Amino acid sequence: MKTKTHMDERVLALAEPVAADLGLNIVRVRVMAGKRQTVQIMAERISDGLMGIGDCEALSRELSALMEVEDPLPDAYVLEVSSPGLDRPLTDLSDFDKYEGYQAKLELDRLVEGRKRFRGVLAGTEDGHVDINLEGETENTASIPFDWISEAKLLITDELIEAGQKAKEAAAKAAENLNPES
Repeated sequence: MKTKTHMDERVLALAEPVAADLGLNIVRVRVMAGKRQTVQIMAERISDGLMGIGDCEALSRELSALMEVEDPLPDAYVLEVSSPGLDRPLTDLSDFDKYEGYQAKLELDRLVEGRKRFRGVLAGTEDGHVDINLEGETENTASIPFDWISEAKLLITDELIEAGQKAKEAAAKAAENLNPES
């Protein structure tokens, strides 16, 4: 789910090694048509899952230079590099374990029990399936094959905001410990 189209995959193939060299993980790539084509890349630091402005700038610079040479897209485009944000997309099976206990919204590529959209609290993964405690349905955990999920994202809640704030504070403290004179 990091990509949806062949064009997204071409950009991802170029972006992943560059991001890895910078200590970053690509979360999602989307090439979007419009008046001017946009290449949207969401990334985060491998170490702590955060993404600062400096990280965005570094990845953007490196990718711009590489994409200028490799020219993966036939038309002109605007490159956007950003953090995935609090309501981040869940694009890898491991994301569903990492964010277990948080609320999410899933959209499937097919109907299951008459619906494509599911909302609830993530309950981990097992054997390539994502478990989710469905909202409004007591004692009902759905087990959905990861391959059936076309879109998934976290929902902003007080708990998610608090966890994000704690992660920022921990990262700031770690940086301060590395550079006590700054």
